[in-house]
Amino acid sequence: MDHTDQRSHWKIYLGIAGIIILVISLVYTTYLAQRLQEGERNKALLLFNAYETFKDADPEADFTLQLTIFENNQDIPIIVATEAGEVLFGKNFGIDLDTNRVFLQQRLNRLREKGPAPISLSDESNKEYIYYQNSKLHELLTYFPIIQLLLLIAFVTIGFISINNARRAEQNRVWVGMAKETAHQLGTPISAILGWIEHLRALFQDDTAQLSELKTAQNEVLDEMQNDVDRLDLIADRFSKIGSSPALTSIDLYAQMREITAYIRRRASRKIEFFEPPSDTPALMADINPPLFNWVIENIMRNALDALEEGTGSITWQITDHAGYIEVDITDTGKGIPASKIKTVFEPGYTTKTRGWGLGLSLAQRIIENYHKGKIFVKQSKIGEGTTFAINLPKKSKK
Repeated sequence: MDHTDQRSHWKIYLGIAGIIILVISLVYTTYLAQRLQEGERNKALLLFNAYETFKDADPEADFTLQLTIFENNQDIPIIVATEAGEVLFGKNFGIDLDTNRVFLQQRLNRLREKGPAPISLSDESNKEYIYYQNSKLHELLTYFPIIQLLLLIAFVTIGFISINNARRAEQNRVWVGMAKETAHQLGTPISAILGWIEHLRALFQDDTAQLSELKTAQNEVLDEMQNDVDRLDLIADRFSKIGSSPALTSIDLYAQMREITAYIRRRASRKIEFFEPPSDTPALMADINPPLFNWVIENIMRNALDALEEGTGSITWQITDHAGYIEVDITDTGKGIPASKIKTVFEPGYTTKTRGWGLGLSLAQRIIENYHKGKIFVKQSKIGEGTTFAINLPKKSKK
């Protein structure tokens, strides 16, 4: 599965998670609001029962007792009114009865039309009713799902935008890196061909040179130019395979690694030593695509050459046959990778070189993991001591 599929799946997971959170929140908040509404009605009924109890105990109880009981209510807005609709008492509306009787009357009319069913104060001669509305807490709890929905929409939107921006940024880095990688890959053989052309011109301008010597030198130059042209053809073949499903061939890994090492050795400083297993080591077969696999190893070895300070040090590779896979380790004695950067070296755009293109290891990871179904990682690295890259390849399938 490539990174695009992973991002698409993350978007789906993010959307599903958001919907689940929203549904749970709505259900639970609605449940709490209903319970709170029942509790507020019970509380209003409790105030009424308290008033009735005291009134029955003291028939002389007057309106002052009623006010005292209802004054204890500090959260539920309550209006006590006559059957005819005259306001007798109001509480928790944030206003004073004497100066805002008109407001209380308007609020009473609204409660009589759309509010909860009033509680009747049982007095046949002069019926009174307790009208109440939901508390501020209930209102806040009612609006809470809407607020949460808006926040969730904002969260999901920001998440989608961030993922899309990250994808576009990565794509831009890949395209820029691909262009620089192409120029870098083509630069070496093209420079070599230009050098051989100049060498041929210098040979034929040498009047003292013998014909046999010229022919020998010419053949050598033509052979090297043919190698560089083959190299250009190989580079074109590598880039043509990106995005497709290249065929895997059963290849001896030892022979393949020796071929790549020989190519890198010819282009490295003579002060750098290369260590590899003995030439008589038995063959170990693995299913690989040689051009792409060579590209991976070359990238790692070129990075190793760049890491060797002052052009001195060594590069060592070895192959280990494990139970379910084959491990290829490439170790250099260079400057090492900081621990904080080990997990980011395979990201597009990462490089420590001022001239770097920052795509080699990213492509190497894609080649090994997507095309060869293997794994590539930094096995170990210490500052000032060196780095080991490991490549795990599935063993050759048995037919």
